[in-house]
Amino acid sequence: MARPVSTQPTDVELQILRILWEHGPAMVREIHIRLGKIKETNYATTVKMLVVMLEKKLVSRDDSIRPQVYRAAVTQNNTQRKMMNDLVRKVYDGSTTSLIMQALSSNKASHEDLSEIRRMLDALEGDKK
Repeated sequence: MARPVSTQPTDVELQILRILWEHGPAMVREIHIRLGKIKETNYATTVKMLVVMLEKKLVSRDDSIRPQVYRAAVTQNNTQRKMMNDLVRKVYDGSTTSLIMQALSSNKASHEDLSEIRRMLDALEGDKK
């Protein structure tokens, strides 16, 4: 039985999405040039990646013009949220606390980061009152 196609973006697909999120809709050649600054790839591979992303509904394509223009069909925020939820579920057994504790113990948080975390926690606690 074939494994269902993942709707999660791969590393390269995320790089292409970042290009589209940052620069907006673009033709394959523009995407390929920007992707080439990050990862060595040939033009045909970039085209194939965009076709796969189109099938996964990560991008949309305007076929009414030539050359065709691709745009992100998913927002950066929604993509990050979905990937984070999957990570918490798969790796941390659904425990957001475990994820946060691991993140804070693995990397030294700056004073500014800790202050921002405190502000977020205070705001979350305020919402529950």
